[in-house]
Amino acid sequence: MLAALLTRRLLLGRAGSGLAVVGTFLLPRPGSAAGHKSVASPATTAGRAKPPAPLVMLDPGHGGKDPGAIGVSGTYEKNVALATAFELQRLLEWGGRYRVLMTRTTDRFVPLEERVARAQEHGATLFVSMHADALNDHSVRGASVYTLAPEASDAQTAQLAARENSADRFAGPGFKGVSPEVARILASLVQRETRVDSVRLANRLVSSLDHSVPMLPNPERHAGFVVLKSADIPSVLVEMGFMSNPRDEAELRQPQHRAQVARAMRDAVDAYFASRQIAAAIGIENPA
Repeated sequence: MLAALLTRRLLLGRAGSGLAVVGTFLLPRPGSAAGHKSVASPATTAGRAKPPAPLVMLDPGHGGKDPGAIGVSGTYEKNVALATAFELQRLLEWGGRYRVLMTRTTDRFVPLEERVARAQEHGATLFVSMHADALNDHSVRGASVYTLAPEASDAQTAQLAARENSADRFAGPGFKGVSPEVARILASLVQRETRVDSVRLANRLVSSLDHSVPMLPNPERHAGFVVLKSADIPSVLVEMGFMSNPRDEAELRQPQHRAQVARAMRDAVDAYFASRQIAAAIGIENPA
């Protein structure tokens, strides 16, 4: 498995280097963007088509028989995640700078392993999982961003990871879950470049969201989230707020607030790719 991932990494090249380089809601239908096929011409070296725009895979959490967290007034996390992901898709696709796919575009259940597999199958440049979970303490509110690590950064994050990883209890008897031991092994196999890029994207997301929405204390955290286990795609999980908090739930029910969250996330993706382009232009391997 590791050999296959390394081979794929070599074939794809370094992610982002040299590339110019989603309760009840009424949801818009997503658009799509196609790549370009390059044909060499002896008449001009500038005649070659530029590479396709980077592909961002958005992952609206839960869906179908798995509602995710249920808010204090009955809002379903799965609907908040999907509505916000559609808005983020619209913003990212505007202007043609990015291609965007989603792990689900309807109210259907998708196992965690399949979400990761779809991102790998399509050669995604980034993977962004979107959630609005719940905690036992209803006073806790605010957004936060998570990357993969063998151990949780704190007890609250460990609780969140356990809840998110348990989503595959809805997958039926044919699904083989990932044990904590295997999850730690998978985390240890994540390549250094992928880990660095994941943290870099998390930095940008925290900075951008902090200007737009309330945030948890120390909002950049990490744990063994199964959905972030891809070894060759920078991946983050964004908690947009908590369904268990009345104020967070009320705000996430509002289209204006979800659009604000989506704009902040779009700005973070822009900043991430801008840093990669500048680094590639001046030959820095791992920009801060």
